[in-house]
Amino acid sequence: MPSKFCLSLLAGASLVACAAPAMAEEATSPLLDVIIVTGARTDSPTALSIAPDAAPLQGGDITHLAARTPGGARIGNGELSGQMQYRGLFGQRLNLRVDGQRFASGGPNLMDPVFHYAPAPLMAALVIDRGVSPVSAGPGLAGGADAVFKRIGYGQGPDIALGYDLTATARSVNDSRSAGGVIGASAEAWRFNLLGSWEQAEDTDYADGVIGGTAFERGVFGLSAGLRTDLGEVTLDARRQNTGPSGNPPFPMDILYFDTDFARLGYAKDIGGVRLQAQLTYADVAHLMDNFSLRPTPAAMAYRASYAEATTRGGEVSVGFNALGGALVLGVDGERVDHDVQITNPNNPGFRVAATPHVELNRVGGFAQWRGAVRGLEAEFGLRADQNAFDAGLAAVGPALPLEPRNLAAAFNNAERSGDDVTLDAVARIWTPQADGLSWRLTLARKQQAPGYVQRFGWMPTNASGGLADGNIYVGDLTLEPETAWIAEVGFDYASAKAYLRPTLYVRQVDDYIQGTPYDGTVGVADTPVERVAAMSGDATPLRWANVDARLHGVDLDAGYDFEGPLRLDGVLNYVRGERRDIEDNLYRIAAPNLTLGLTWEAEAWAATLEGRAVAKQDQISATNSEQATDGHVVLSAHGHWDVRPGVRLAVGVENLLDEVYQDHLAGYNRNGFGDVALGQRTPGPGRGVFLRLSVAR
Repeated sequence: MPSKFCLSLLAGASLVACAAPAMAEEATSPLLDVIIVTGARTDSPTALSIAPDAAPLQGGDITHLAARTPGGARIGNGELSGQMQYRGLFGQRLNLRVDGQRFASGGPNLMDPVFHYAPAPLMAALVIDRGVSPVSAGPGLAGGADAVFKRIGYGQGPDIALGYDLTATARSVNDSRSAGGVIGASAEAWRFNLLGSWEQAEDTDYADGVIGGTAFERGVFGLSAGLRTDLGEVTLDARRQNTGPSGNPPFPMDILYFDTDFARLGYAKDIGGVRLQAQLTYADVAHLMDNFSLRPTPAAMAYRASYAEATTRGGEVSVGFNALGGALVLGVDGERVDHDVQITNPNNPGFRVAATPHVELNRVGGFAQWRGAVRGLEAEFGLRADQNAFDAGLAAVGPALPLEPRNLAAAFNNAERSGDDVTLDAVARIWTPQADGLSWRLTLARKQQAPGYVQRFGWMPTNASGGLADGNIYVGDLTLEPETAWIAEVGFDYASAKAYLRPTLYVRQVDDYIQGTPYDGTVGVADTPVERVAAMSGDATPLRWANVDARLHGVDLDAGYDFEGPLRLDGVLNYVRGERRDIEDNLYRIAAPNLTLGLTWEAEAWAATLEGRAVAKQDQISATNSEQATDGHVVLSAHGHWDVRPGVRLAVGVENLLDEVYQDHLAGYNRNGFGDVALGQRTPGPGRGVFLRLSVAR
């Protein structure tokens, strides 16, 4: 039986679940943080020992869990559109995966960020790349995370064993309901399970009324299978996700649907001391958003409906073997991503804009990663090189649009719309073997990130910003250079029978950071076609994506103390500062300093926690992005769980006990025009509410 300290030590404050031995061994790596979301394997691969965290639910988005870890925060762009922030970076700069699969989001405003496709009822664990991602996980400017799905594992003999892991939840603050999980069977040579989930909610309440446009619905179904033979192991994962009408107050439009298909075919075999692994992946997103179905209808000429598609085809082959006194992995991987975005007015067939015309992004990369001992130290070294090719089709506008947009389309079509960049990553992570509970660690890295398709190919001034949701109108730049981050981190991990402490100091110097800047030197004077088109859409001061210089630095830690008897105290502290180096300004949407403390009473079959989260004011804001400062706040919650019997756990809690009205700095600004939150005001946090969760598994 793992100690009651285990997940607090591994994953952050007030998370009381404990991993089974296999997961715990992985989580003790200084390179990972692991949050057990719903369950963990027991000694039987086909059985599950339920161990859900009893932390406040806060919503169906698993980025709420990521925000409870050192370095973590959540960008609040909607109930199903939250983005993970890690040490000040978010969006495509993070190397995020769902069940090990990389893919492109479908929405040009990231209404479907990567973890939109990881519903909580299907999640087994959230594995966070601590500090920076290893080169073997793919490209990315800094850290990353993998949302690992539940599945039924292989059996230990020829007999067929049945297994399931199911979760049902309810939350009063938005009348939400969700249910889902996996059910299947396995034997020694095969495994198979079905998976599915359904979530639905109404608008969220808070002390001053209702946050309009926050209702949502989402459903997923699929399967996971594996077969072991003398020729190797073959695995197949496939699922379909349908997100229905869901509000997004920070955006000018809401989700009407995301219809998305995922597939992954994997192969693995050990051949004479060499581990061969390969996989093919596929993801296809079809998306519709509009500004009239879920919010007050505008004038007929202002109706907008945008259709977006994104298809990702990927593959990877790697070999791992012992070399140079350690373990060496060599691999090649790549992706082809196709994007297309069309803006229409359903009341005017002549109003059409090919805002992202048949964009194609191709990446082919190779990596080498070694892990072993060096002069009494443990180390991991990695190198990666990627060739990033890009191309766009011809921009087009319908006959109902005026001359200026036509001129912009013609200028884009006459420009060089294809090219390529080479990005190079190098990572060195070194740590001391644990002695008397103490291990020191150091990370040095150079990481690069290619520009996104919206940043490069956004020829038409629109609100599409890759998820910034700052209300500005943007235009792209075909000449953007890749971002380059120089990273240094130092810290230590200490653990004893009574206490643990894991602080990290870090700095990230980012050259060619891609940031919106004033379109030209005559701000507010519409003396160019771009500014005149932007003014038609209500913003006479558009921003142009450009390469600037930036720096992010800070400190984060988690810590805890086990008192005599049943009491335990856990905490997480985060501080990050983001600033421009080329001008006197701050980076946009950087989390405010915050501290979370949880005091837990843990008995044999139940536990209860009183938790407080204190957030400081954030006045280090971006003038370029017209960012608003926020005040500090404190929110209290209480939660607990009861192990009814083996395999059955009931969790219950009260969020925001004092019904505090507060605004998180990373929440978006309301733009939907109804409910009790004023236009332009940052959306408040949810009010007081009760949640209930039942988990059953075997």
